[in-house]
Order: sequence, then C-alpha cells, then structure tokens
Amino acid sequence: MLETLHPDPTFHPSPRLAMEAEAERIAYTVLLSPNQSRPDALAVVDVDPRSKTYGSMLSRLDMPYRGDELHHFGWNACSSALSPMSGHAFLQRRYLVIPGIRSSRIYIVDTQPDPRAPKLVKTIEPEEIFRKTGYSRPHTVHCGPEGIYISTLGGAGPDGTQGPPGVFIMDCENFEVLGRWEIDRGPQKLHYDFWWNLPRDYMVSSEWGLPPQFENGIVAEDLLANKYGHSLHFWDLRDRRHVQAIDLGANHQMALEIRPAHDPTREYGFVGVVVDTTNLEASIWTWYREDGKFHARKTATISPEPADAAKLPPLLKGFGAVPPLISDIDLSLDDRFLYVACWGTGELRQYDVTDPMKPVQAGSVRIGGIVQHAQHPNGRPFGGGPQMTEISRDGKRVYFTNSLYSTWDTQFYPEGVPGAQVMCNVGANGGIELDREFFVDFGPDYGAHQIRLQGGDCSTDSFCYPSA
Repeated sequence: MLETLHPDPTFHPSPRLAMEAEAERIAYTVLLSPNQSRPDALAVVDVDPRSKTYGSMLSRLDMPYRGDELHHFGWNACSSALSPMSGHAFLQRRYLVIPGIRSSRIYIVDTQPDPRAPKLVKTIEPEEIFRKTGYSRPHTVHCGPEGIYISTLGGAGPDGTQGPPGVFIMDCENFEVLGRWEIDRGPQKLHYDFWWNLPRDYMVSSEWGLPPQFENGIVAEDLLANKYGHSLHFWDLRDRRHVQAIDLGANHQMALEIRPAHDPTREYGFVGVVVDTTNLEASIWTWYREDGKFHARKTATISPEPADAAKLPPLLKGFGAVPPLISDIDLSLDDRFLYVACWGTGELRQYDVTDPMKPVQAGSVRIGGIVQHAQHPNGRPFGGGPQMTEISRDGKRVYFTNSLYSTWDTQFYPEGVPGAQVMCNVGANGGIELDREFFVDFGPDYGAHQIRLQGGDCSTDSFCYPSA
C-alpha cells in the first residue's frame, strides 16, 4: 500500500528541478468589481500556445457575495511540503485560498477534478477570523510545511486599527483557522507581505499601512507626513519570534513585496519601495544576512518622469511628474532576473541580479501608464500599467495584469482600468518583448489582479533543498 503514496508531482525539492518541469497550461486570475456592483470572480485563462483558445478566458467562477475585493491569493500546498519539518508529505496542490481584502472573507476553491472548471467548496466568514485571531483584512497567502500562513493588514475593530495586524495559520487539510502565528511580536505594528528561508529558519515581513490608509484610496496627507510603512522585520520562523527590524528611512514609503532568493543557500532577497517622498523616485533594496545580522541596502532606483500637469490626475498635478510607483516585483526561479512593475509610468523592467548587490537593467517594455497610455503591440489600449507579475517556472514567460486596488485605480487612473492580462517572452540572455498574440480582455466590469499558474509559480513555492 505504501508504494502508492507519492508526493504531488508539482512539488519539487529544488528551484532547478522546478524549472525543468512541464510548462503551465492554465492560469488563474482574480477579478474584482471596481464599484462592487457584482461579485468578484476567479478567471481561468488558457496559456497553452498550442491551444485554439490560447489567450482567452475559459471559464469564470463568480463568488457569492459582493464587495470582497479579491487581491492576493495562493495554494493550499506547494514544494515546502517536502520539508523535513512537514507532517503533510502527501498533500496535493489542489485548492486555491482566496481572501477578500475588504470583506475579510476567505474562499476555498477546488481546482480538481477539472482544472478548467474550479468549484467553490468552502467559505470562511470574517467573524471566524476575528474571533480566532483578532486580525482582519487577510492579504498574502503562503503554503508552509505545517499549514497555510496568511498575513493581514488590519487588527480588530470595525476599521481594523484596534491592535496591530499580523499572520495567522490555517490548517492545510480542513482549512480551519488555528490562530495567530506570532509568539513574540516585538516592535512590529504594520504589515504587508512576508516570506521565508525554510532551512535557515527565518521569515521576513514588510509594511504598507492600516485600513484607513488604503481602503478609501491613498491618503495624501499621511503619505507626505511619511506615515505609511517603511521597515523590514525579521523573525525566527520556528520560535515565531521577532529578532530584528530595519528602518529603510521614513521617506521610503510603502515597502511592499518581499522576494527572497529561491535557492535556500543564498541568504538574501529583495523588497520594492513604492515612493521616496523627497523626490518621487521608486527603489529596490537588497536585504541579506551577514555574521548573524540582517542588513538592507538600496541597490536600484527608478526616477519619476516629468509630465504636463494638465495630463495628470488631481492627486499628482502639484508635482508635475509621474512617479514610477513600484507595485510588484518578482524573481525568476534561477535567481537571475528580477522583474519590477512600475504601475505609474507604465513600464515593466527586467534586472539581471546575478550580483544581488548590483542589479543591472537587462530589458524593458512600456504599456499603459498615467500619461503615456502606451498601447499593446497588437494596437489595443491597456488601462492602468504593469501590476501583479507572475513568472513561469522555466523563466521564459512573464505574465502581468493592470489593477492595483479599486480605490487607488480611481485616483491614479480616473478614466478607468478595464481588466487585462498580457505576457512577455524572455530572451535567453535577457531582454523582454510583449507577446503580440496574448491579450486577455476581462472587460470594463472587472479589474484584474494576482495570477497563479497551474503547477506552481515563482511567487508561490518555497524550496527546502539547493539546486545542483
């Protein structure tokens, strides 16, 4: 009987082995109703170039409620299940865990038996999360060896400001909310993204802001007063204990996406900073551990672009420039290329980070943008700009969508951000080019946010063994 028990074939011990796996054929993309006039949804997209329906939406799963604001989501299990710490070696990468960042509701969606027609199998109501954790506004989902980790942006109370946000754990088999992850929080008071190095036994987390600072749009007064998050936090993963904080400087507002090196022997990673309030530039920072202590250094900057005030939304008219607004970064599985989404200027940049302390720009595409409104190579308009980014396991394709957050979309792109998903092909030695044939139009009734790829992707999996 034991001979029939094998780990899920989409679990890979090392990043290199994951890169050699079969290419993705399906992508799952969350769609949100910007005006909450209809339920949010999960779109199933054909990404198989051999298919007659390549670049189209195969199906759409509508959620039962309105106003969830589906944002980030993840798998119930991934390659971290191969960790020696795991008690769940025979899990399957089968369920998508989809939080509503506005409603604090979580949906569990089963992608089997037909990955093209996923089904909603469980709804976790916000009251359960509030009662068991004291947290609200669930955000990032990561599958860990022993369960599902979910970060939050709000604490208790109607506006999420009664107590700090944090991370809670969910059982990866029955999806019961177990409780708060933190044992010793230390000075951490804000939250956004998190990730880890499993063998080295540490976690890294970042900061955005509390619900009143993002739910109704960016609060300009808070931004100019440097009241958004600007620190990194480092944790002992097994002890669930805060060990160190690094303040990047109050002017470096909104330290968002955390992307550690995939190879666990490499003790470094990257974080994107949305805006420097002294000059509107965006920046990439490299964090690393040396002699037992964590450090962070600004390793790349992207300048704002001067613009006619008449072409700017009211929020930016006084500045006479378009800030890049780094809203997402993603790292290829071989730790070679870092992709940086500049949602404000409408640029996706590719950096060679072979030397993580000296990123070198290797490619760029322009599409959308607050002022440029650059069209897709097929001539179609593209609202918003490059936003949530997902890289294929083999590193040859980079998918991205165009919506950031409904109220922020309205502030920066008053003309609207109709949901779209596009893809870049990656050159063998770097360089990126938009694929002329791949353009998924979700229509004006939906915004499009995070993407997950069938079989795993570069912002999902945690690996326990080094690449040969």
